[in-house]
Amino acid sequence: MTFDRPKRTKRDLVDPDSAAAAVFVLSDRHSSLSGPWHRHRRLQLLHVSEGVLTVETETARFVIPPQRAVWIPPGRRHRIFSSAPFWLTTCYMDHDRVGFCPPTEIGVTIDRLTDALLVAVAAFAAQGPASPQEARKLQVLVDCLAELPAFDVVLPLPLGDRLRRLTRPLMIDPAHGAPLAELAREAGVTERTAARLFKAETGLSFGAWRLQLRLQSALGHLSEGRSVTETAFSVGYRDVSSFITAFKDHFGRTPSQMRLGRS
Repeated sequence: MTFDRPKRTKRDLVDPDSAAAAVFVLSDRHSSLSGPWHRHRRLQLLHVSEGVLTVETETARFVIPPQRAVWIPPGRRHRIFSSAPFWLTTCYMDHDRVGFCPPTEIGVTIDRLTDALLVAVAAFAAQGPASPQEARKLQVLVDCLAELPAFDVVLPLPLGDRLRRLTRPLMIDPAHGAPLAELAREAGVTERTAARLFKAETGLSFGAWRLQLRLQSALGHLSEGRSVTETAFSVGYRDVSSFITAFKDHFGRTPSQMRLGRS
């Protein structure tokens, strides 16, 4: 097989849904970003090499730190945003041509080999591999992507109006310390009904959901350069040690390690 290198297209003009390649990668640095709701016909992997990015679908929110990523299935409506600098690497795939597709949005861990391959493939043209060497690298990348382990960075979002009213003040201010009974009363439901709805709509208890929200928000604060102490208080902790323990139990790294890793 012979490969003719196609003329490269400017990155900012590449249309992910009309590019010829079955698999291709775009990589860009951003000072900040607030993208609109949109969808793609291709399977999409959103990966952050530096900084922290929030990825939101209609049913879930992900806050992904370095070496983490989110799969977005074809046609799934989503948006991305970050108030701090980050390095985003996005892999687009025709799932019917590569042979796999996660059934729903899911967070995954990116190993060093996959990270290096994503950066390497980002230098290829969006029309497809231009040499046998590029084709081999691309195939190894696809094999690695198919085996990425899941990583729990998801915050399930309520589906019904009652829980959306109840959680709105918490989404605005994760440090909001009102108990479920007070939040439920203000949303026009009983505490018992609210507790039942949380399990039914998010799969989590109210306490577990609020913990997930606070830890996600903490990632955003750390990515902006805030201190561990400031971050802990900003998301509702009164004891910094308890915050550090909860953060490490959830993410596998201390807040200080995550804060240093952002650079």
